[in-house]
Amino acid sequence: MSRPRMLIKPHFLLFLVSFFFLACANASVSNQQEIRWSQAMTAIDAPVTSFDGFQSNDSLVTLFTIHGSNTVGESLAPNMLISYLKSKGAKNVRLQASGVANESVVKGDLPALGKTVQVAIAAHGSSTGFKGLMNGSADVWASSRRAKEKEVQAAIEVSNLLEPESEHVLGIDGLAIVVNPSNSISSLSKHQLGLIYSGEVKNWSEIGGPNLPISLFARDENSGTWDSFKNMVLGNRFKLSEQANRFESSEKLVANVLQKPGGIGFIGMAFVGKSKLLAISDGPTQAFKPSQLTVATEDYALSRRLFFYTHSQIKNDYVKEFIRFSQSIQGQKVVRDEGFISQNVESMNVGLAQNLPDDYLNMVKGAKRLSINFRFQEGSAKLDNKALKDIQRLAYYIREQGADSELLLIGFGDKRKNEHRSKLLSKLRAMAVRRELARLGIYPQETTGYGDFNPVASFDGASRVKNRRVEVWMR
Repeated sequence: MSRPRMLIKPHFLLFLVSFFFLACANASVSNQQEIRWSQAMTAIDAPVTSFDGFQSNDSLVTLFTIHGSNTVGESLAPNMLISYLKSKGAKNVRLQASGVANESVVKGDLPALGKTVQVAIAAHGSSTGFKGLMNGSADVWASSRRAKEKEVQAAIEVSNLLEPESEHVLGIDGLAIVVNPSNSISSLSKHQLGLIYSGEVKNWSEIGGPNLPISLFARDENSGTWDSFKNMVLGNRFKLSEQANRFESSEKLVANVLQKPGGIGFIGMAFVGKSKLLAISDGPTQAFKPSQLTVATEDYALSRRLFFYTHSQIKNDYVKEFIRFSQSIQGQKVVRDEGFISQNVESMNVGLAQNLPDDYLNMVKGAKRLSINFRFQEGSAKLDNKALKDIQRLAYYIREQGADSELLLIGFGDKRKNEHRSKLLSKLRAMAVRRELARLGIYPQETTGYGDFNPVASFDGASRVKNRRVEVWMR
């Protein structure tokens, strides 16, 4: 007796084939996500190799040199190097003065090999670091501002300083505006700061303060801190008063503010000391003091990024490893310990303005704000260099929190003639972040946009780009 034949209808056969290919495609996507995830975790952990295989005929070996920003070079870079050399197994790691002002050397001993390694630092201002990188006297350019357009163009033949291979965000700093503790003034707008530093306002009583002449203290021309202040506050409208006293050192500047009852100065957050910190506003927005949240998210009106710049093709393996270390979880802890703002992700409870849309307030109810805002390349929907690294940091944070957490992405933008277009663009930015997270197998529960609601900067001038951001919440 013959066995009955099983008839498979064509449409069912098509279903089986489609199912098979879909399963293969999903497996392929899953494998790719796992590979990307592994690469992201390795990049953010940034393990270093020991000095066990170190070889040199010299007893004292200079690994590389760092030139540039006094803000970075005074304490942050030396302590980052100390942590780096210790993690590689160096002993008796120490910071030594070189005998030249604002120059130092970080040294570490390799007792088993009878050798000492060192990294030299020259902190004479951000502009000097660019010159050092270009003439070969520096391997790393430390800067408290982004590379200027003229610097980008001057370097374009050898490196694109705006590409992620060259531009490395070291940490975030708030440009702190400080006055003498006896001054009753507690907040200023950026415009008022411009009036003060241009000399148009000469007495504190003119802006509601005590009847005291204003003493101006500013960083010197080579300073990235000065460049940041000039760009963010003075702009094209104001010119620095000739009465301003200039300093290469932030610590000396603060010491003078403390000695003068009418003194005012601008410095990095790490140097505030016993001076009085002011809240700053930009246009119609709320005045904020620089804090962990307002600076980490770059919502503070005078927040700025600190940078390491290198050539695109890094030939020195120690430079390459050090840059990765500075971006890692461990390296960012050094940034925090030195009084700057780490890029490691943290969650925070925040108060919200009640004029925000009800559905926004309901969405974030019970959620915690994360200490990152995703921002984009100028005039583009592409994530900027910091944001690309922040994707990895967010993935690391999610791994540490466990699988039960829900992620919310909320986009904002600046004013447009068409309110609908503003809202659409803000949602597209949130979706751009979602796509990058999806490549790692992370799928946010909510992705939306609210247009020009809740601005953190004026809608006029260069600072308006700060409104183009994506907030991250977790519940």
